[in-house]
Amino acid sequence: MGVPISLAALKSRDLPLATVATARFCRSGGKGIAGLAAPIALCPRAGGKAGFGPVLAKITRMNIAMLSQPASGATIVPGIFLDPVAIAIVLGGTAASMVLRNRLGDVARALVALRVLWRRPLVADAMLDQVAALERIARRHGLFSLDRSVIADPDMAAAIEAAIDGETPEQVEAIVTQRVQARAERHRAAIEVWTGAAEAAPAMGLVGTILGLVQMFATMTDPARIGAAMAVALLATLYGALLANLVALPIASRLKRLARAEAVQRVRLAAPLARLATLDRARGTISAREVAA
Repeated sequence: MGVPISLAALKSRDLPLATVATARFCRSGGKGIAGLAAPIALCPRAGGKAGFGPVLAKITRMNIAMLSQPASGATIVPGIFLDPVAIAIVLGGTAASMVLRNRLGDVARALVALRVLWRRPLVADAMLDQVAALERIARRHGLFSLDRSVIADPDMAAAIEAAIDGETPEQVEAIVTQRVQARAERHRAAIEVWTGAAEAAPAMGLVGTILGLVQMFATMTDPARIGAAMAVALLATLYGALLANLVALPIASRLKRLARAEAVQRVRLAAPLARLATLDRARGTISAREVAA
């Protein structure tokens, strides 16, 4: 009894399937073929001397030739991955989540923090050199002479002002520590904004997927609108994943590393600045050249 075999099965990319199909065809004597018959040249010669070795070799060459050809429709058009509706759902939903979960000041600080993403981590060596120079001036002329010094860093300026006002070394060190902690807290708030965005983006992608599926099921009778709804459903998930893993999370990670490095470096200033409070507050005068130094 012949086994129904189609030519499509013989030309399939599946090597075992094509081999078995050809073997069945040869055993059936070409009977029971659906559609066109397989090439007779693939069958072994009469008498069984040739066997199925040549058949397997020919099928292998046929499959290799077919696999080497590019699949039809494999070209990717970048424009098909752009959908304004899906973009609006993901970006708008993520932005709304950022605003609702955080204070507006923290959101603004998180956006401003984008300017420092590519900066090098803070190194306090230059500030330590400045503190050492100020200490030499204070030893010669007293702490009051530092009141005319120009200090750009606000933490250093606050600590030196406290030393000039007569605070103890412990109090000056506490001021530096408190300002470092306050700065770290502001950085942490900005980092949490981007971490929250990374959490919200995939969820907004899922929302877009649900909305797209609902629209697709509602327009099943209109084939022209099914494709657009399905595009929203699929692309919203894609946009959410990309926004979370390629934008929000990398930003949060970089800001976290910069904030950690800055906190470690600023703690190094506490002891030198506290040492200024042990010096005499008034002693002689100071020249303009020493102040500039």
